[in-house]
Amino acid sequence: MFPENKVPIKEPADISDSNGKEDCRQTEMRQNRSSNTPGRLKNRKEENEKLMMKYYFAPMEGITLAPLRSAHSVHYPGMDKYFSPFLVANQTLHFHRSEIRDILPENNTGLRLIPQILTNKAGQMLWAMKELSLYGYREINLNLGCPMPTVAKKGRGAGFLEDPETLDRFFDEVFEGLSGSDLRLSVKTRIGIDDPALAKELTAVYNRYPIHELIIHPRLLTDKYQGVPRLEIFAGMLENSVHPVCYNGDIRTGEDIHLIQTRFPALNAIMIGRGLLMNPALVRDLKQRERHNGEAFTEELADYHDAVFRSYLAVLSDGRQAVSKMK
Repeated sequence: MFPENKVPIKEPADISDSNGKEDCRQTEMRQNRSSNTPGRLKNRKEENEKLMMKYYFAPMEGITLAPLRSAHSVHYPGMDKYFSPFLVANQTLHFHRSEIRDILPENNTGLRLIPQILTNKAGQMLWAMKELSLYGYREINLNLGCPMPTVAKKGRGAGFLEDPETLDRFFDEVFEGLSGSDLRLSVKTRIGIDDPALAKELTAVYNRYPIHELIIHPRLLTDKYQGVPRLEIFAGMLENSVHPVCYNGDIRTGEDIHLIQTRFPALNAIMIGRGLLMNPALVRDLKQRERHNGEAFTEELADYHDAVFRSYLAVLSDGRQAVSKMK
């Protein structure tokens, strides 16, 4: 078990002036102290934690593309990061034109985008990171979470987790290649293939390298998206990780966010996917401490859908394709 990073608690500062007269604000605080009941203080602490927590929009292949990201950032501001669906790095050392179009800075204005890469070869990863740096990106994310058979059977995505020794060598070569660079690598991972016991070994591999952030979806490859996240395994990985950790998995409501934050106060961030498709205002309303209901919410949602559709029309030659993207 890794040692805990304990931060000493500072004593409250003395705000009396040099003549011993209390600051008027301190007097007011004492007068109102009776209103600071434990329940109210607890609620205030929870509200502050919500504001300090970072929230990410998860990558979803074919869905969270530039038109949706851009419209969402305008209509529902508040996301700290958006992650692109994965770009494939392979032996051709060439991205598909549609992949480049999706991550072009001019198509992602007003938001912080983190491109995600799918590969299991260190040389291809280094090429991809340096290629994306030409567009101004400094953080790149590695996909170790995709459970789809067409990906996993090739030893990519969550399939790469099956061989921790090869994964270790992969990171060793990648970070050797990044030596002296300002590029940062974050990782989105599952907890194993078919046995959660692998999570301990994977955590040890990740801890050996200067990974910028570890995003954990606490399901196995074989779970795909079924069942419930394995929170006990996540708790162990969070406790033993030396990196900032982001939680991902089955966040659909504000209550889901509250439960995860309460159970795991050491979290750095929460990544949300389908919850933001169901309620695009989820994080915006959470941060602004308000909730939009009824007619106002419906009108806002209609405007958002119109904006997404117009954005798709602008980049797709066939209107039927744009309609298909909206389904």
